[in-house]
Amino acid sequence: MLDLDACIAKLRKCEVLEEEQVRGLCELAKEILVDEGNVQRVVAPVTICGDIHGQFYDLLELFRVGGDCPATNYLFLGDFVDRGHYSVETFLLLLALKVRYPDRMTLIRGNHESRQITQVYGFYDECLRKYGSSNVWKYCAEVFDFLSLSAVIDDRVLGVHGGLSPSVPAVDHIRLIDRKQEVPHDGAMCDLLWSDPEDIAGWGLSPRGAGYLFGADVVDKFNHQNKLELIARAHQLVMDGYKFHFQNHNIVTVWSAPNYCYRCGNVAAILQLDAELRQTSKIFEAAPQELRLVPQKDPVAEYFL
Repeated sequence: MLDLDACIAKLRKCEVLEEEQVRGLCELAKEILVDEGNVQRVVAPVTICGDIHGQFYDLLELFRVGGDCPATNYLFLGDFVDRGHYSVETFLLLLALKVRYPDRMTLIRGNHESRQITQVYGFYDECLRKYGSSNVWKYCAEVFDFLSLSAVIDDRVLGVHGGLSPSVPAVDHIRLIDRKQEVPHDGAMCDLLWSDPEDIAGWGLSPRGAGYLFGADVVDKFNHQNKLELIARAHQLVMDGYKFHFQNHNIVTVWSAPNYCYRCGNVAAILQLDAELRQTSKIFEAAPQELRLVPQKDPVAEYFL
């Protein structure tokens, strides 16, 4: 029987679990996630977090600023892995908290929760380096396929990693997607994880090569038709930690990886919604250097999406 509290305590110290413990944790996580919908219901108050990207010590800083789970109810919008030095410890700590406190930790899928992307941008190589085989990567990749694609908070706020899709005019369309698969190269599931808001009218081609760009008119129409007040998403580095887009301020980007890639110089943010969905943003900086260990590692491919 897996001792979850012992695993969490070990992970909080940035110590890797045994391979068999990872396998057991991933099996427990899949049993919980399989019962969650593509649009996972979340009850406010809740704290919304953006990309983490394996920056483990900055995740600890996030918990210091936002409060620990389960005292704080969290929604993480994906991209837990790649680029940072500690994708293994970061993802497994969040997953262990999800299994231990399933109603207080909601994890949805980002575009980096993908076999193809993680083989290029660090997570796969980190698993090989820390475990000597790809088994842990395979266990985690199976969990990726079970993660929800979005969350809805009190029926009024939609949380999604990337953005909207021309194939998804209504939230109910998200519920119809078969999510238990590798992220496709196009289509509704791909768009939700890859798209970005932009100062254009309607839809545009994305320079990322996946997903779309979408304008204020698209957001206004989607929110009106779905009785939403706000879309909270991540996926894009914003130097101030968060950014409200468009005149109506009805879509916000939340970015939670400070000093991204250990060199971008940005601050990070979390967005707190109280029981009435009133918004408070909290800004935080990277964890102090004396609190972090920097491992020897191979350079990661350059990629700034």
